[in-house]
Amino acid sequence: MLQIPAMSPGLSQEQEKESNIMTKLLGVIAIAAVAFAIAPAQAAKHAMGGCSGANLEKTETAIENMADGDSKFVAQKEIAAAQDSLLNGKMGACGAHLNKAMQATMGK
Repeated sequence: MLQIPAMSPGLSQEQEKESNIMTKLLGVIAIAAVAFAIAPAQAAKHAMGGCSGANLEKTETAIENMADGDSKFVAQKEIAAAQDSLLNGKMGACGAHLNKAMQATMGK
């Protein structure tokens, strides 16, 4: 490595420290990105026991028994979105929509 005479050894050590910090920071960012990618699917799976035909059927029955109004409309939209997600293999999104539909049936 060719060293410039004006460059002191302290400067290269400082650059090395910055490089180590950046490497560690990028590692932390990568781990966080993976965690955020996995978390919604896992949360939806555990919140409702997963997106399944049985859970969709239970929620649809609850929606049918609701009084007409805004909550029922919201629940119907969410159950339709859950069904679409299930058909497209998006289990995390399906579970999230199913959870929102169930919350709407409970008047939340």
